[in-house]
Amino acid sequence: MTMTNEHAPTAVHIGSDEFPWADIGDGAKLKVLQTKEHEGLWIVENIFQNGYAVQTHKHTGPVWGYTQSGAWKYKESDYVNRAGSFLYEPAGSVHTLTCIEDETRVWFQIYGSNLNLDADGNIESVVDAATVLAGYYMLLEAQGLPRPNVLVD
Repeated sequence: MTMTNEHAPTAVHIGSDEFPWADIGDGAKLKVLQTKEHEGLWIVENIFQNGYAVQTHKHTGPVWGYTQSGAWKYKESDYVNRAGSFLYEPAGSVHTLTCIEDETRVWFQIYGSNLNLDADGNIESVVDAATVLAGYYMLLEAQGLPRPNVLVD
Protein backbone atom coordinates (compact mmCIF):
# COMPACT_ATOMS: atom_id res chain seq x y z
CA MET A 1 0.00 0.00 0.00
CA THR A 2 1.41 3.36 -1.02
CA MET A 3 1.14 6.17 1.51
CA THR A 4 0.69 9.71 0.24
CA ASN A 5 -0.04 13.06 1.81
CA GLU A 6 -3.01 13.51 -0.47
CA HIS A 7 -5.59 12.29 2.06
CA ALA A 8 -3.62 12.65 5.26
CA PRO A 9 -4.82 15.15 7.86
CA THR A 10 -2.66 18.23 8.18
CA ALA A 11 -1.15 19.73 11.28
CA VAL A 12 -2.57 22.91 12.76
CA HIS A 13 -0.05 25.54 13.82
CA ILE A 14 -0.91 28.45 16.06
CA GLY A 15 1.74 31.04 16.84
CA SER A 16 2.35 32.11 20.42
CA ASP A 17 1.04 35.61 19.70
CA GLU A 18 -2.26 34.39 18.19
CA PHE A 19 -3.88 33.74 21.59
CA PRO A 20 -4.26 36.69 23.95
CA TRP A 21 -3.75 36.26 27.68
CA ALA A 22 -6.91 36.75 29.75
CA ASP A 23 -6.36 38.32 33.17
CA ILE A 24 -7.96 36.02 35.77
CA GLY A 25 -7.01 38.13 38.80
CA ASP A 26 -4.10 38.52 41.23
CA GLY A 27 -1.66 38.79 38.32
CA ALA A 28 -2.64 35.38 36.93
CA LYS A 29 -3.33 34.87 33.23
CA LEU A 30 -5.01 32.22 31.10
CA LYS A 31 -4.93 31.04 27.49
CA VAL A 32 -7.32 28.34 26.29
CA LEU A 33 -5.58 26.56 23.42
CA GLN A 34 -7.97 23.72 22.61
CA THR A 35 -11.22 22.17 23.79
CA LYS A 36 -12.94 18.99 22.67
CA GLU A 37 -16.17 18.93 24.64
CA HIS A 38 -17.20 15.48 23.37
CA GLU A 39 -13.90 14.09 24.73
CA GLY A 40 -13.90 16.26 27.85
CA LEU A 41 -10.52 17.70 26.81
CA TRP A 42 -9.27 21.18 27.61
CA ILE A 43 -5.74 22.42 27.09
CA VAL A 44 -4.75 25.63 28.82
CA GLU A 45 -1.67 27.65 29.59
CA ASN A 46 -1.38 29.75 32.74
CA ILE A 47 0.94 32.34 34.18
CA PHE A 48 0.81 32.59 37.98
CA GLN A 49 2.46 34.99 40.42
CA ASN A 50 3.98 34.11 43.78
CA GLY A 51 1.22 33.57 46.33
CA TYR A 52 -1.48 32.74 43.78
CA ALA A 53 -3.55 29.71 44.77
CA VAL A 54 -6.08 27.66 42.83
CA GLN A 55 -9.03 26.47 44.89
CA THR A 56 -8.72 22.92 46.22
CA HIS A 57 -10.17 20.66 43.55
CA LYS A 58 -10.72 17.06 42.53
CA HIS A 59 -10.08 15.85 38.98
CA THR A 60 -12.62 13.53 37.37
CA GLY A 61 -10.09 12.63 34.65
CA PRO A 62 -6.32 12.60 34.19
CA VAL A 63 -4.19 15.74 33.86
CA TRP A 64 -0.74 16.32 32.37
CA GLY A 65 1.22 19.44 33.28
CA TYR A 66 4.46 20.90 32.00
CA THR A 67 6.15 23.79 33.83
CA GLN A 68 7.88 26.21 31.48
CA SER A 69 9.16 28.72 34.04
CA GLY A 70 8.93 29.59 37.72
CA ALA A 71 7.84 27.21 40.48
CA TRP A 72 4.65 25.89 42.05
CA LYS A 73 3.55 23.06 44.30
CA TYR A 74 0.56 21.39 45.88
CA LYS A 75 -0.17 22.42 49.43
CA GLU A 76 -0.65 18.71 50.14
CA SER A 77 2.76 17.60 48.76
CA ASP A 78 6.47 18.24 49.36
CA TYR A 79 7.79 18.27 45.77
CA VAL A 80 8.10 21.47 43.76
CA ASN A 81 7.38 21.79 40.03
CA ARG A 82 10.07 23.93 38.41
CA ALA A 83 10.93 24.81 34.81
CA GLY A 84 11.16 21.58 32.85
CA SER A 85 9.07 19.57 35.34
CA PHE A 86 6.44 17.19 34.02
CA LEU A 87 3.52 16.14 36.19
CA TYR A 88 0.83 13.48 35.77
CA GLU A 89 -2.28 13.67 37.94
CA PRO A 90 -4.53 10.60 37.92
CA ALA A 91 -8.32 10.87 37.90
CA GLY A 92 -9.59 11.27 41.44
CA SER A 93 -6.61 13.29 42.68
CA VAL A 94 -7.35 16.17 45.06
CA HIS A 95 -4.99 19.10 45.62
CA THR A 96 -4.48 22.84 46.04
CA LEU A 97 -2.08 24.46 43.54
CA THR A 98 0.02 27.20 45.13
CA CYS A 99 2.51 29.32 43.23
CA ILE A 100 5.86 30.03 44.90
CA GLU A 101 7.62 32.17 42.25
CA ASP A 102 6.55 35.08 40.06
CA GLU A 103 5.96 34.52 36.35
CA THR A 104 5.34 30.79 36.76
CA ARG A 105 4.16 29.46 33.41
CA VAL A 106 2.45 26.07 33.17
CA TRP A 107 0.72 24.15 30.36
CA PHE A 108 -2.05 21.70 31.32
CA GLN A 109 -3.89 19.04 29.31
CA ILE A 110 -7.00 18.10 31.27
CA TYR A 111 -9.68 15.48 30.70
CA GLY A 112 -12.98 15.67 32.56
CA SER A 113 -13.85 18.27 35.14
CA ASN A 114 -12.32 20.06 38.07
CA LEU A 115 -14.67 19.79 41.02
CA ASN A 116 -13.85 22.86 43.13
CA LEU A 117 -14.20 22.02 46.82
CA ASP A 118 -14.94 24.03 49.95
CA ALA A 119 -13.09 23.51 53.25
CA ASP A 120 -15.41 20.59 54.12
CA GLY A 121 -14.88 18.83 50.77
CA ASN A 122 -18.25 19.82 49.30
CA ILE A 123 -18.43 20.71 45.60
CA GLU A 124 -18.80 24.49 45.16
CA SER A 125 -18.39 24.68 41.38
CA VAL A 126 -17.39 22.66 38.34
CA VAL A 127 -14.98 23.65 35.56
CA ASP A 128 -14.79 21.68 32.34
CA ALA A 129 -14.01 22.21 28.64
CA ALA A 130 -17.20 24.17 27.95
CA THR A 131 -17.05 26.40 31.01
CA VAL A 132 -13.35 27.22 30.69
CA LEU A 133 -13.81 28.22 27.04
CA ALA A 134 -16.89 30.34 27.80
CA GLY A 135 -15.08 31.99 30.69
CA TYR A 136 -12.01 32.70 28.55
CA TYR A 137 -14.11 34.36 25.86
CA MET A 138 -16.02 36.38 28.48
CA LEU A 139 -12.80 37.60 30.12
CA LEU A 140 -11.28 38.57 26.77
CA GLU A 141 -14.39 40.50 25.78
CA ALA A 142 -14.49 42.32 29.13
CA GLN A 143 -10.81 43.24 28.69
CA GLY A 144 -11.39 44.50 25.13
CA LEU A 145 -9.26 41.74 23.60
CA PRO A 146 -10.06 39.87 20.36
CA ARG A 147 -11.56 36.37 20.40
CA PRO A 148 -8.94 33.94 19.07
CA ASN A 149 -9.55 30.86 16.95
CA VAL A 150 -9.32 28.32 19.76
CA LEU A 151 -9.24 24.77 18.43
CA VAL A 152 -12.63 23.26 19.25
CA ASP A 153 -14.54 20.09 18.30
